[in-house]
Formats: sequence, structure tokens, C-alpha cells
Amino acid sequence: MRYAIVDTPFGPVTLASSEKGLCSLEFGKKVPANAAIDNLSNRPYVKQLSEYFAGKRTTFDFLLDIHGTAFQMSVWDALQQIPYGQTRSYGEIAQSIGKPGAARAVGMANHDNPVAIVIPCHRVVGHNGSLTGYAGGLDIKKQLLSIERRTLFT
Repeated sequence: MRYAIVDTPFGPVTLASSEKGLCSLEFGKKVPANAAIDNLSNRPYVKQLSEYFAGKRTTFDFLLDIHGTAFQMSVWDALQQIPYGQTRSYGEIAQSIGKPGAARAVGMANHDNPVAIVIPCHRVVGHNGSLTGYAGGLDIKKQLLSIERRTLFT
């Protein structure tokens, strides 16, 4: 596993990648004690995330190396279809994957998303548009949505 730290408007995030693609993105500095920072190997991920935070990128085009259940993978695929700057409810995501009534399960799949931001679980909101759970905290979710809205209207 290769690690890198990216500075963001809300603090550092830790990336981990394999030779196949990005494996994880975690809020904070979370590099294992015996691991080294490898910015060279992680350059594409660091560059694109930095561009996203600067409002200069609306999509990511690098490979992912993530694993989950068939249901999680279907949710994560659906999340990637939410356009930049827009939101969908948990119920809408459940409906889109052919699992109406599975809004809570969609929420759990969001919680288990290994590459938050890249797979934009921050774009999923409550049925009434309210901001609900986010692994990085609701303040970060609000900031991510704000970055996207600001980029769209500048």
C-alpha cells in the first residue's frame, strides 16, 4: 500500500493506493506506523483532489481498487452518477438501483464507502433535503457541497 497526505480546506486527508488504483481516502492523517509517504506514486490522486478543492475539477478519471458486497458496489456506482453540484436522497439512490425501500441500507453503504469525495457520498441527503450522516462529519459534508455549488456559479 502506498500512502499520501493531501491538504484540504478542512484539514488533511490520507490516501492509500495499490498498483491497481486508489484504495482508500480517510479524513485526517492516518498512515500506519510502518508505512512511508509515497507522493510520487500517488501523484495523480493528489493532483486531481487538489484540483477538486480548488474548484478546477468536477470529475475524477483515475482507477479505483475498492472492494465491497454486490449491493455496496451497486450503491457506489449509483453515487458516481450524481452530477457534480447536485444531490439525491437515500431513497432516490435505492430506487435507482432497483431496491426501493432500501434507503437505510444505502446509508450503510455510504458509511462504508472507502473513497469518500471520489465516490461522492456527500451528495446524498435526507428525503427532505436535510444533511444527514457523513463519515467526515456534517461540517465537512456541508463544505464539500459548498465547494461544488460555488464552482458551478463562478
